[in-house]
Amino acid sequence: MDVGIILDARNPPGWRRPWPEVYGFALDVVAEAERLGISSVWLSEHHRFTDGYLSQPLTLAAAVAARTRSIRIGTGVLVAPFHHPVHLAEQATLVDILSGGRLDLGLGAGRRQREFELFGADYARRYDLTDELIRRLREQWADPAVLPAPVQGDIPLWLGYYGPKGARRAGRLGAGLLALEPDILPPYLDGLREGGHDPSSARMKGTLALYASDDPERDWPVVAKHWAYKTDSYAQHYAEGVGEPPPPVDPEAARAGGLGAHAQGIVCDTPERIAEQVLAATRGLPAQEVIFWASFGAMPDELVMRHVQTIAAKVRPLLAMA
Repeated sequence: MDVGIILDARNPPGWRRPWPEVYGFALDVVAEAERLGISSVWLSEHHRFTDGYLSQPLTLAAAVAARTRSIRIGTGVLVAPFHHPVHLAEQATLVDILSGGRLDLGLGAGRRQREFELFGADYARRYDLTDELIRRLREQWADPAVLPAPVQGDIPLWLGYYGPKGARRAGRLGAGLLALEPDILPPYLDGLREGGHDPSSARMKGTLALYASDDPERDWPVVAKHWAYKTDSYAQHYAEGVGEPPPPVDPEAARAGGLGAHAQGIVCDTPERIAEQVLAATRGLPAQEVIFWASFGAMPDELVMRHVQTIAAKVRPLLAMA
């Protein structure tokens, strides 16, 4: 199984620093990850978060392409209803060309209503809009009159769906599933069959909340604080305008629950235990890659780099041997 990392370039009020440092360090992390043999970097999208969450992943992806030579570059995910298919096809093509054919395009339907209001997008039709975008992207890339063309021909498409309905849609479209949830594999396979695709083409990748450390108890107090910020930030922003704010997160309970707590779980442990947890969580899945958050909520640079180095040097070999 391959190992990737994901970045969101947050710059929270409590730990704010100059923006050039934020993006410069993100590129340094990617360069180090590539040097150490990590397979991919994924870049996420949100808008008008209070910490300046990365809003233009393909722009940063172009910078990553220019800085690197081998690591694959993915979006995990772009919010499909916010993007015009022609514009997105052209942007993705340029990144694919600059990277020499290393782009994976991950898309999602979105879930934060205020972002839909910002873009004037129809929240009720977000899944249909995502399906239509995928069809239009493929039309653009298949048209010989549209130049330039991606190096890969068809850029690999992934859908970030965590429920059974979304997994079925991903299958019908013949896209990869950017999630590692055992309960959505059956509807994903059903969707592949319904779309006329070979079920053996099923492929899954996804993020898990994991922090690998040679001394977990030393690192946990800082990791817990930043993980709690990240998790609470998502919950608070998603809850805007849709009801009561969510309760505060409990890092200790989340760690005790581990990956079994799904979105509210985190594992901070040794490389050996991390590998065991990953293999247990992905058993029986067509899992190609597990993606680690390089940083939870703008962790200190030293912890981020140490985490990435530990993943590459000690977790990746254990997963490669499994």
